[in-house]
Order: sequence, then structure tokens, then C-alpha cells
Amino acid sequence: MNKNELVSAVAEKAGITKADAASAVDAVFETVQAELKKGGDIRLAGFGSFTVSHRAATKGRNPSTGAEVDIAARNVPKFTPGKGLKDAVNS
Repeated sequence: MNKNELVSAVAEKAGITKADAASAVDAVFETVQAELKKGGDIRLAGFGSFTVSHRAATKGRNPSTGAEVDIAARNVPKFTPGKGLKDAVNS
């Protein structure tokens, strides 16, 4: 499912226009992104949690040349599904 299909599904389920659904979906994505950018987390009971995980700097290798490459430290977004979502997928 891509974003347009998600917007259509939300509009149909909520009984709203596609424009309103697109605004709502965009607002959710922007809010999640802004909270994670601040270093916070979002916990949705029964669905899951969005958090930020820190990866330390490491050394890697270029597969073509075998030369050693420095990989910079970075923050990465992480999603952990909740029990409700796991149960829904496995039933």
C-alpha cells in the first residue's frame, strides 16, 4: 500500500473527503517525524512505539576495493510493534 492508497482507505473508513484524509495522514507523518527529530518517542497502545536509536561510529570495508571506510555515528528511527498489532497480524 502506498500513500495514495492509504489516504483513500482512511477517507473511506472515516467517511471524509480524500483531501481531508490526505491532510490528516500528512499531519500524522509530520508529527511523528518532528517528535523523533527532537529525540522523543511516540507510544501508541496496542499498535507500537516509534523511538530513536543511536548507532555508534564503526569501521567498514568497501566491497569493491577492500579499503577500510569510516562509518559515521548516527541516529536511526526504530518501530517496535505492540502486542495488539502482532496479534492482529498473526490471527
